[in-house]
Amino acid sequence: MRDQFQSKLDGIFKTASAADWPAVVVRSGDLHKMAGGYPGPNHRMPVCCGVMDKNRSRGDKLVEAPHKGKGANLYIRYLLPRGK
Repeated sequence: MRDQFQSKLDGIFKTASAADWPAVVVRSGDLHKMAGGYPGPNHRMPVCCGVMDKNRSRGDKLVEAPHKGKGANLYIRYLLPRGK
């Protein structure tokens, strides 16, 4: 599942970069829905949030985080293009 989350996140970065956006805000609940399995009893939200966090780099900003740290309302603002 980790690879699915990464693939969808990479797709978001690619689409936003192609549109010349300077940044994109990603919500964990939306990313998980794109990858499948959410909402549902067997969701993998902690894995999804972990992938999002692992992709944070210098200049990216944690916009909002759930009280417990990993949940559907984790928002991260990623600067574009990636790899800078």
